Amino acid sequence: MRISYSVIIPAYNEQAYLHATLHALQHAMSRSDMAGEVIVVNNNSHDKTADVAAEMGATVVFEPINQISRARNTGARAAKGRYLIFLDADTLICPELLNTALGNLSSGSCCGGGGRVMFQGDLTGFARYGAKFWNWIASRFRLAAGCFIYCLKDGFDAVGGFSQSVYASEEIWFSRQLQAWGKEQGMDFRIITDPPLLTSDRKLQWFSPLQLIAFAIVFFAFPFAVRFRPLCVFWYARSAPRRGTDN
Repeated sequence: MRISYSVIIPAYNEQAYLHATLHALQHAMSRSDMAGEVIVVNNNSHDKTADVAAEMGATVVFEPINQISRARNTGARAAKGRYLIFLDADTLICPELLNTALGNLSSGSCCGGGGRVMFQGDLTGFARYGAKFWNWIASRFRLAAGCFIYCLKDGFDAVGGFSQSVYASEEIWFSRQLQAWGKEQGMDFRIITDPPLLTSDRKLQWFSPLQLIAFAIVFFAFPFAVRFRPLCVFWYARSAPRRGTDN
């Protein structure tokens, strides 16, 4: 059977979350009429990420340089599908969300998009309002959150994939470039508001509200900071930095 879509999961030390993500994804894929594949990009992990992915039946490819955008691009190069879905290793999607994304892409009028983000767990007031604010920004300006991005493979190739000059915010630049490409083709960029995707609140637990505000100020005032991995600990930590266990 011909592969219609490829789900690409960049994974750096994600053994704790990957099994649940793949289990939910497999359930969603079993409810789709299209044939799909799952590609887990082992982004130089030093835990059992690759073993978990292989045991769950995913195709595992290796990317030695620890960078989110590079891992996504490596997965896209290995993809067989004409539709691409990028999913974070700590993010759960349901059948309705997957089918809506695939339906948008197969309609001929949509080049790609993202989804509305919901976090697991009980959020503090700061985190709850922050999530609402992001979802408003994403809907208003049509920006995909990095945990769930879907697009045409033709569009991905046309814009050159995700920028490898940055260690964070690559999904913002990709969204804007894909929007521009889609407009030229007479297609739009759609944020799916219902159903939402469910992603881990681990970073909201690891970092205090003051730390999160500090990150926002630094990256707003000094946007070039995303070009340096040591300054992007929010995206690359796999445990609480406050306890001195950052990977």
